[in-house]
Amino acid sequence: MPSPSSTPVRRRQRSTRLVVACTLIAVAALAVAGAALSGSWLALTVAGVLAVALGAAATRITHAELADSRREAARDRAAQAQGYRDITVARTAENAAYVAATSARLSAHERTIQALERDLEDAQGCLVEAHQKLAAEQRRADDAARDVSALRMRLDDAEERAAQAIVRVAELEQELDVVTAEWRAAQLTRKHA
Repeated sequence: MPSPSSTPVRRRQRSTRLVVACTLIAVAALAVAGAALSGSWLALTVAGVLAVALGAAATRITHAELADSRREAARDRAAQAQGYRDITVARTAENAAYVAATSARLSAHERTIQALERDLEDAQGCLVEAHQKLAAEQRRADDAARDVSALRMRLDDAEERAAQAIVRVAELEQELDVVTAEWRAAQLTRKHA
C-alpha cells in the first residue's frame, strides 16, 4: 500500500554518486587494461594500486548512496507508519463513538423494554383482578337469579294460596250468609211462635 504522504514512483532515477562510482571502476579497469597492454611492471603496479584506490572510493560512494537510500526508505516507512497510526487513531475514535452511541441506544431500548414489561405485568394483574371481580359478580348475578326464581316460585305459590284463600273466604262468607239467614229465620220463627 503506498504511503499517504508520497506518490509511488515506478522507476528510480540513477543517482549521480552511483554514476561516479561506476565511472571510477571503469577508469580503474581502463587503467589496468592500459597498463597491462603497455607491458611495464611499474605502470601495472601503479594501475593496480590506482584501481584498488578507485574501487575503494567507488565502494565508499556506493555505501554512502546505499545508506542514504535506506535512510530515505526508513523515513518513508516512518511517514507511512505515522499515517497508518493516524488512520488507526481516527478509526479507533470512530469505533469508540459508535460503541458508545450503540450502547446508549441499547440501554435506552432495554429501559423501554423493562418499563413495558412492568406495564404489561401491571396490566396482567389488573386483568386478573377484573376477571376475578367479573367472576364474583357473575356468581352474585347467578345467586340473585336463583333467588329471583325461588322468590317467583314462592310468589306464585303464595298467589295460588291467596287465590284459594279468597275462594275459601268467599265460600265461608256464603256459608256464613246461609247460616246467618237460617239463624235469623229460626229467630223469626221463634218469635212468631
